[in-house]
Amino acid sequence: QVQLVESGGGLVQTGGSLRLSCAASGRTVSSYHMGWFRQAPGKEREFVAAISWSGGSTYYADSVKGRFTISRDSAKITVYLQMNSLKPEDTAVYYCAADPSSSLGTIVSVRVSRYRYWGQGTQVTVSS
Repeated sequence: QVQLVESGGGLVQTGGSLRLSCAASGRTVSSYHMGWFRQAPGKEREFVAAISWSGGSTYYADSVKGRFTISRDSAKITVYLQMNSLKPEDTAVYYCAADPSSSLGTIVSVRVSRYRYWGQGTQVTVSS
């Protein structure tokens, strides 16, 4: 069983920064592709960023490209999302997710449906 626990959310002013962390447990999680998604009130959950199991490939939504950076530690069981130049439209609950299909040789996906394991989410609020 895989468990994901996010932390690092909070309230920040426009232009500020936050660093989200996702601590993953489970014996094979280091071999999973990992992603960050977000969901604002009244909106669907949307892709933010993803990283391959090796850490060698990263992908970003156009809305965050150049401002957010996804990374994973050397043990590949903690995933980070560094968020800079935050905007009010970044306000949402941010979720960490794991995609075990990487073991089948799949490429990183931006689709919510690909990710099997999800954390409980952490609130990010950007004030104007």
